[in-house]
Amino acid sequence: MNKVSSGWLSGFIGVLIFSGSLPATRLAVTGFDPLFLTLARASIAGLLGAALLLAFRQKRPARNDLVSLTIVSLGVVVGFPLLTALALKHVTSAHSIVFIGLLPLATAIFAVLRGGERPRLVFWLFSCLGSLLVAGFAVSLNGEGNLTGDLLMVAAVLVCGLGYAEGAALSRRLGGWQVISWALVISLPVMLPLALFSMPSTWSGIAAPAWGGLAYVSLFSMLIGFIFWYRGLALGGIAAVGQLQLLQPFFGLLLAATLLGEPVSLAMLAVTLGVVACVAGARKFAK
Repeated sequence: MNKVSSGWLSGFIGVLIFSGSLPATRLAVTGFDPLFLTLARASIAGLLGAALLLAFRQKRPARNDLVSLTIVSLGVVVGFPLLTALALKHVTSAHSIVFIGLLPLATAIFAVLRGGERPRLVFWLFSCLGSLLVAGFAVSLNGEGNLTGDLLMVAAVLVCGLGYAEGAALSRRLGGWQVISWALVISLPVMLPLALFSMPSTWSGIAAPAWGGLAYVSLFSMLIGFIFWYRGLALGGIAAVGQLQLLQPFFGLLLAATLLGEPVSLAMLAVTLGVVACVAGARKFAK
């Protein structure tokens, strides 16, 4: 398997893992405060990342890499988890998942600004078409949506796209699992004390599904998924492989319906299939 194909395969595995993030977050916020959830998942993953770095005796990143690692940390360790957790207090995970269709466009834009990539014009047409389908769906919901939840999801997508592009560019030098591990470790001195300070006064009323959601977002969404995702972006190209995120709403909606029993409307499915169709054209004209 060549480098590009390996990158697409790794990216696809990462997308499958991330597809469970919003349904798992929805479960977790039924028992945990969104702020504590953000702090706890970053702290748990940070401790695991530190253990990996020590076990494999990784060298400390260079001083000029610290700014990039901080951007990654603010984008995917703090920003996206916190904003999505807050959004899921206002909207269902099925509704929020559709906004993930905007992530490929955000990632591609930051791939140009931070990764130095230059996709072709036709690529941008396909990428924008997918994003317009998502935006049109959000507007058409009228009373079904929630302005606060929708704005939080848009903000989450922007900071996540920046974190993806910055981390992928850095992965070319440090490696995928090293980047997310160092980003988690950088945030640990802040996140762990705050997590301990903000923990619930009692754990007795927290149901098993909330614990399961916390475990998933801490282990898979915050660490394992990024190992595959950053490797895929680094090998296959940030803008190109980033279009695989158009598949994430499809898998996420299936999980939301299967695990949470949330309604999935025909409009949701139509929009999801529409943005998925855009990935073929975007991939073909990425370079």
